[in-house]
Amino acid sequence: MTLPPAAPVDVRGGVELPARRSDVELHTSDGLALVGELALPLDRDPVATLVTLHPLPTAGGFMDSHVIRKAAARLPALADVAVLRFNFRGVSSPRGRSEGSFGEGEAEAADLRAAVDLVRAAGLPRPWLLGWSFGTEVALKHGRSVDTAGLLLLSPPLHRTSDAELAAWNGSDVPIVAVVPEHDDYLQPEEARARFSVVPRAEVVAVEGGKHLWVGEKQTSRVLDEIVTRAAPQALPLPVTWPPVADGATTV
Repeated sequence: MTLPPAAPVDVRGGVELPARRSDVELHTSDGLALVGELALPLDRDPVATLVTLHPLPTAGGFMDSHVIRKAAARLPALADVAVLRFNFRGVSSPRGRSEGSFGEGEAEAADLRAAVDLVRAAGLPRPWLLGWSFGTEVALKHGRSVDTAGLLLLSPPLHRTSDAELAAWNGSDVPIVAVVPEHDDYLQPEEARARFSVVPRAEVVAVEGGKHLWVGEKQTSRVLDEIVTRAAPQALPLPVTWPPVADGATTV
């Protein structure tokens, strides 16, 4: 007897879609081993790569912070995007603990370089740096030292990044996109536009109703849409079920 195909599942919450996932270890120039995971499309080459940089470790940020975990769980299948996520130095998660100790956003420059080195060694497309909160500071402070396709900055607080460091990006032509929640705890859209004005090409996307932690499926989906719009626009609109259901099709 042939069983009917399983009904499509809604793409929301903690759903993990098919991908080739492997544990990886990053090696920094100062001798540390960092733990991470690389997620690739299941049966094709990726069209883009995300190097994800997680929120502040001293406030509970790690490679499983929900937006980063959901990007790795969904985007290899939905958008043919490779996603590298890892724990910054000194950070623990169920995957394990990265060696070293918190570097206040300075020593993490070596962590970023190690991540981009791994992407290059794997033969993956030139990566976008996807930072969230503290991760945006690492991207802005140190991203000019690596080969990147662009910066995707979620809830940038701009606590550690000076105006001079922002202005230094005028020497580069990579895209810079800051996705700023209307109700952010640290930097709201109007102030973000003022701070980023020193880099005229930087795009500030204000998200109505958004909050710093992007809690809830509506906010998560909006963030993932903004990411894919820049890194893999041909995948839009992202399917809301898996397997995708064609327009006009019905399921039983």
